[in-house]
Amino acid sequence: MAGPIRWIHTYLSMFGLAAVLFFSLTGITLNHPRWFYDGVATSVEVEGRLDPALIQGDTDKLEVVEHLRREHGLRGALASFTTEEDECVVTFKGPGYSADAFIRRPEGTYRVFEERHGLVAVINDLHKGRDTGPVWSAVVDVSAAMTALAAATGLFLLFYIKRRRALGLLTALAGAVALAAAFFLGVG
Repeated sequence: MAGPIRWIHTYLSMFGLAAVLFFSLTGITLNHPRWFYDGVATSVEVEGRLDPALIQGDTDKLEVVEHLRREHGLRGALASFTTEEDECVVTFKGPGYSADAFIRRPEGTYRVFEERHGLVAVINDLHKGRDTGPVWSAVVDVSAAMTALAAATGLFLLFYIKRRRALGLLTALAGAVALAAAFFLGVG
């Protein structure tokens, strides 16, 4: 039984190595943002005009979004598109990125506010799965499952090593107690 578990543990750990490194390092950047991030974002404000027919009556949302992307290089996923009597607001979001377009319906004029953050903000958003879409959300879930399975198979393998079993279990217990103590002393 230990042979197949050892094989699963070894290759699952190696397959997930990049994910473990990514999420552990970005955990540090999230916990200490001042060490890595200067707080400066690149902000751009532009104005434009689109055909008012696109936003009269039933708004042609797809054409409006494609116009904004084409004319101003907006990226990220469409987060919201709200239509009110005199204005449409279109919001794009992505890791370390946001853009808001405020469109005057009667005239077709608009203003776009775009904000881009640096690499650390992007990887922090990737770590949290914020504004990343369903594919990256699946990466986060699969990485968490692989890490949990690697930990479980490692613990399972410990029971097959008689010389190290007691010390290994005591070390695992000490780690769990230290984590619980940190929670209750620091958070609770």
